[in-house]
Amino acid sequence: MQHSRMLKYLLDIEQVITEIEELSGRFQGDFKKFENDWVSRRAIERDLQIIGEAVNKLLQLNPEIKITSASNIIGLRNIIVHAYDSVEYEMIWAIIQKDIPVLKQEVLWLKSEQ
Repeated sequence: MQHSRMLKYLLDIEQVITEIEELSGRFQGDFKKFENDWVSRRAIERDLQIIGEAVNKLLQLNPEIKITSASNIIGLRNIIVHAYDSVEYEMIWAIIQKDIPVLKQEVLWLKSEQ
């Protein structure tokens, strides 16, 4: 049962990463386009919130799971939920550009281990 729940959270993260990649593709690497598209920004924030929740649940099931920035991912989820007015677009942009590709590779590896 734990195995299937872990796989479910990994698949959830993978799906949300695909959504983030699709949304961020609209900006073609242009931060100003991202900054001016509030609908996509909100969607990406929601996706990051889902990722944070899924990572948290994965760690509850298996505290030894290896996700590089797990505490930062969960912390971002908490900021989005509880301190939404302090979310900085530059921070979200950096996460999309640098951290999401790393997380994607880690999720693919973790899925292959299941």
